[in-house]
Amino acid sequence: MISSSARLLQLLGLLQIRREWTGAALAARLGVTDRTVRRDIDKLRELGYPIRAAAGVAGGYQLGAGGRLPPLLLEDDEALAVALGLSAVAASPVSGVSESSVRALAKLEQVLPARLRTRFASLKSSVTRLGAAADAVDPSFLTEISAAIGARRQLSFEYERADGARTRRVVEPYHLVDAGQRWYLVAWDCTREDWRTFRIDRVRSLPSERGKFVPRTLPAADAAAYVQEAITRSPYRFDITVRLRGTPAELAGRVAPTAGQLEDDPAPPNGEQGRWSILRAGWDDADAFLGYLLELDTEFHILGPPEFVASCRVIAGRLATAVGADTGGAASEVVR
Repeated sequence: MISSSARLLQLLGLLQIRREWTGAALAARLGVTDRTVRRDIDKLRELGYPIRAAAGVAGGYQLGAGGRLPPLLLEDDEALAVALGLSAVAASPVSGVSESSVRALAKLEQVLPARLRTRFASLKSSVTRLGAAADAVDPSFLTEISAAIGARRQLSFEYERADGARTRRVVEPYHLVDAGQRWYLVAWDCTREDWRTFRIDRVRSLPSERGKFVPRTLPAADAAAYVQEAITRSPYRFDITVRLRGTPAELAGRVAPTAGQLEDDPAPPNGEQGRWSILRAGWDDADAFLGYLLELDTEFHILGPPEFVASCRVIAGRLATAVGADTGGAASEVVR
């Protein structure tokens, strides 16, 4: 059995993971009784950690902002440096660490003392990054959403659609996904009663928490793959399949996650296993997609759909005519 001091640190860590815990849930995680949890909560309060308790079925324990930063006990300047660094990474995602940075920033902001919250807000607003993306996301939006996901609470916010119209949305948030250039939220839309993917840069008001919700079964096991399919294939005129020479690892640097889904080719030509990939992408403009393929600078075969292949043959014919070549031969060379 762990010592009481070690258990206090473990309890403190659990209180930072989620906004609220029931006494029974904490007791189960720590392997102790409800009474022991209550005693440990009292000990943490005596040490200066503000822990609020709410009575009732939906109640529980919540770690509030206090005068110290558990469990690292950072100095004020260290805490500000960490918060600003995490904020910068969240606004300008770095592959592999951006989602972790949002969770860490949400934990840190939750326990920042009032004096540091004011300094942090002032510093963050006074810093401008050269070359910042036009669709940069306010890190406070990300931390609010991340906290609501952990607490299983609904969110309300104003959202701007692609056509510019703004609507008030009430959602059950489940996952934040970093797509490299943009952040997306996978959520259940309470008004439309269906799953939706929201671009965070189109959220026009700070998300505000509402009541708790009972988790639903997600529409896909892999949230990132679900978002990628939603933003690269579903909304477009053509759902295109292309064979590219090169493995997914070799092509990953040239094919952005927002451009399409890359996978190993299960049936490559001439038995060249492991040397070809399949790209599945959604596009509205055949001309633009052909230009994109040419920019990849690799051999490609367009596999479908038939209407897109037909459109490409028309374009290939125009190119052949433009250079005075035989139409049929040139078409077959370009489309393959």
